Amino acid sequence: MHIHSALSPCGDNDMTPNNIVNMALLKGLDIIAVTDHNSCGNAGAVIRAAEDRLLVIPGLEVESSEEVHIVCYFPTLEAAECMEKEVKGALSAVKNRPEIFGDQLYMDENDEIIGTEEKLLVSATALSVYDIFGLAQKFGGIAVPAHIDRTSYSIISNLGFIPPDISAPALEITDSGREKLMPDYPGRIILTNSDAHYLENIAERKYYLDLPRKNAQTVVDFLCINNQNIFL
Repeated sequence: MHIHSALSPCGDNDMTPNNIVNMALLKGLDIIAVTDHNSCGNAGAVIRAAEDRLLVIPGLEVESSEEVHIVCYFPTLEAAECMEKEVKGALSAVKNRPEIFGDQLYMDENDEIIGTEEKLLVSATALSVYDIFGLAQKFGGIAVPAHIDRTSYSIISNLGFIPPDISAPALEITDSGREKLMPDYPGRIILTNSDAHYLENIAERKYYLDLPRKNAQTVVDFLCINNQNIFL
């Protein structure tokens, strides 16, 4: 539920749509999410590459003005693209330098490179944490604070707490921090994702969602549920 494609400059160029899909299938996964930095530009290609073999949730990992990473999931690609438009408009005009940050490759469902992103995607937007949560909700999605147990780019490390006046029914915790932090967040849905930037980082089938139907809307609806003690 947190995978970067070759569009993210920190993602390996081998993170092509078909490589992502086939590795996910080899790992026995039923559901993944493509969440590139401040963009959903390759989500459609991964969805088309997967066809009916794998559910791909369109999303993006937005960096707030406070340098907090927030993963946003959407029920449709169109909704994710609406979010992307807002995010891109709030992104600085700093250009990517591939020799320093890495390539930012747009690809089609056949793994052909169809373009590059000139703006540097791994940078803070002008959107606050509150803005991001509000926009995700506006477009029918869900915002999830990413890797909250890390010492950088997390809502805990950068703000010191999770603001009580934002709706955050789900949180993402890394596998290494899972057991330590789960008891600290009762009433939240806890996601444990790979945050994969390389094919070998895509996790084995270890955690699961118990869903009545396997589609993107059901996943988003499930993550919006409050007051549960669910650890996934």
